[in-house]
Amino acid sequence: MERLKQSWVRIVFGVLLVLVFLGNAIHFYSIPFIQQIEAIIYDARLRLTMSRSVDERIVILDIDEKSLAAEGHWPWPRNRMASLVDKLFDRYGIAVLGFDVVWAEKDESSGLKVLDQLAARELKGDGAYQAVLAQIRPKLDYDELFARSIKGRRVVLGYFFSGALGDQEATTTGMLPKPALVAGTFQGRNIPFIAATGYSANLPVLQQSAAGGGHFTQLPDIDGVTRRVPMLMEYKGAYYETLSLAMMRAMLDFPEVVPGYPDDVWSKSYPGLEWIEVGGMKIPVDENARALIPYRGRAGSFKYVSITDVLHDRVPAASLKDKIVILGTTAPGLLDLRSTPVSPVYPGVEVHANLISGMLDGDIKQKPPYVMGAEFTLLLVSGLLVALLVPLLSPLRATLVTLAVLGAAVAINVVVWHYGNLVLPLASGLMLISLIYAMDMAYGFFVEARAKRQITGLFGQYVPPELVDEMSKNPENFSMAGESREMSVLFSDVRGFTSISEGLDPKELTQLMNEFLTPLTKVIYKHRGTIDKYMGDCIMAFWGAPLDDAQHARHAILAGLEMQKTLHELQPYFKQRGWPAIEVGIGVNTGRMSVGNMGSEIRLAYTVMGDAVNLASRLEGITKQYGVGMVVGEATREKVPDFVFRELDRVRVKGKEAPVAIYEPLGPAGEVAQSVLDEIKLFQQALKYYRARDWDRAELQLLNLQKTVPEGSEFHLYQLYLKRIARYRAEPPAGDWDGVTTFETK
Repeated sequence: MERLKQSWVRIVFGVLLVLVFLGNAIHFYSIPFIQQIEAIIYDARLRLTMSRSVDERIVILDIDEKSLAAEGHWPWPRNRMASLVDKLFDRYGIAVLGFDVVWAEKDESSGLKVLDQLAARELKGDGAYQAVLAQIRPKLDYDELFARSIKGRRVVLGYFFSGALGDQEATTTGMLPKPALVAGTFQGRNIPFIAATGYSANLPVLQQSAAGGGHFTQLPDIDGVTRRVPMLMEYKGAYYETLSLAMMRAMLDFPEVVPGYPDDVWSKSYPGLEWIEVGGMKIPVDENARALIPYRGRAGSFKYVSITDVLHDRVPAASLKDKIVILGTTAPGLLDLRSTPVSPVYPGVEVHANLISGMLDGDIKQKPPYVMGAEFTLLLVSGLLVALLVPLLSPLRATLVTLAVLGAAVAINVVVWHYGNLVLPLASGLMLISLIYAMDMAYGFFVEARAKRQITGLFGQYVPPELVDEMSKNPENFSMAGESREMSVLFSDVRGFTSISEGLDPKELTQLMNEFLTPLTKVIYKHRGTIDKYMGDCIMAFWGAPLDDAQHARHAILAGLEMQKTLHELQPYFKQRGWPAIEVGIGVNTGRMSVGNMGSEIRLAYTVMGDAVNLASRLEGITKQYGVGMVVGEATREKVPDFVFRELDRVRVKGKEAPVAIYEPLGPAGEVAQSVLDEIKLFQQALKYYRARDWDRAELQLLNLQKTVPEGSEFHLYQLYLKRIARYRAEPPAGDWDGVTTFETK
């Protein structure tokens, strides 16, 4: 009972955490971070369990670079497409053909439109001309030729819906096929179908001749990754099937689409749609009638055949016999590449192929609407178990219980994934259990233990004496309690320190450390900085606490510049002592960070933490990459508008997804030579060319700039970009390349 009284605060906080996660589970509100982690876990499970085999039943007829080079720019004349369809069915004997492209505009490449205009105007009275035109018209009406070639065959045309995400105008083009299910089919079910407000479909003459049509609308998840496809989309009350489903129905001579509902519904408000049945096949769907894509593996899980090889009879006739054929593209210029769980660049046409393969094998994962109830139950049981039990146990037993509950949650999830083909959320349960445990441990170590002792922080070990004197005048305004502030932080690290230390005995190394750390510390103190800590050869300092400093970014930059100058002035003395030359890299960043007394019950330190702090450390680590002594983040640059900066790059550092611009500070405006200002402008123009992939102009500009660099200089920024351009010429970046440099190491 005594233990329960001591732990009631932690129990209350644990139960509150459970309630927070339950609210997210029932979609009362959304916690994006949980969704992101859930997506990562789902992708990991998928990659670990996918078959990685090639499905020989499905063939992708590829509009690849080879075909574009041989046949010309896409789209090709439709008389050629008519010839392709005839070959596929008459010569190769395919089972069904689906088009992952849309023909929304008339084909006027034959010149028939011009001939009609002549017949209506200049040659209106020329009977001979009119007779010849009437005779050759059927051969020049390419749309009609194409329509005749697909009529009576298992051909499914593709189209796409727009406006489903509210980001496109509600425009309509072409003719929609007949809906898979008519308006009113789901009357009273309250199913949240994804609804479109517009579409881009095929010409009526083509759609009326085709066996059917299916949309190839692929709506990625919030992180931009395509994991599922709406099997049915709503438009003006009717329901239209996806391309893969339409092709399967064509294979089976178009059986009805039958909505699937469970026999036992636990709630009258439960929408109930859990699968779609077609010809005896059950296709599991989620609450929005979307199916999870059963990726077989990375790109290439299906046989690819170049269209030009089919057009010129270079494909063995038996290789396509009775195959399911999807016509699509992998050519980067035609922009049908997607980000998927198995690859960040993946052909969109293979999404349809994977769905068809999954329908044939019956291995599409299930994520029905009742999963919400299952997640709620698991969170409630496991969360309350940990929240009520862990605070009453010793740290060791609490750790063992938490690990056991985590292991059980993972085991249950794996079992239902593998044997039940069911996708249960896992991230929310793991995060809830871990957070309750972490909160309980943190409370025990940082709240209860801290309440038992008196903490008298001495700011004098962090800040210069003059600041301590200033603080002592109003001591009530200062404390070491944690708080969030906008501050600037600096990291300074010696380059090649390992090799330097190996060349000195311990006594000399200690003397060297003292000789360069002392003057650099004085520089930081001079500019009102707070020394956070020394980490071997690294100095960490910050500005803006414990005293407010409206000019924290300026003071940090001035300190960094003077530190470099001071170190340069020390080099003759180091040389006289027989010590190696010392070079440092400095990183500065500004942002909101947590500052206060942090640590353990054994030792506390007045320090800063946060994403902005981590970024400053990363910036220091990449100074050598650009051949500069100091790098600052864009937030720091914005705080000091009267300084001159050279933009170095836009980077994505390890541990941070969002790219940031980085700069080299050169000095206050008015103190930087005009030649340097001109050089900065030229390099800025080179960066614009580089990010626009205009390699030639960027290279020319950089070559001219390289000539201004003194021989033997450590400054190699221009040479760095010249090497990048050479690499990108040999291996062009992806189509979605944004000009950002990603660093995978710290």
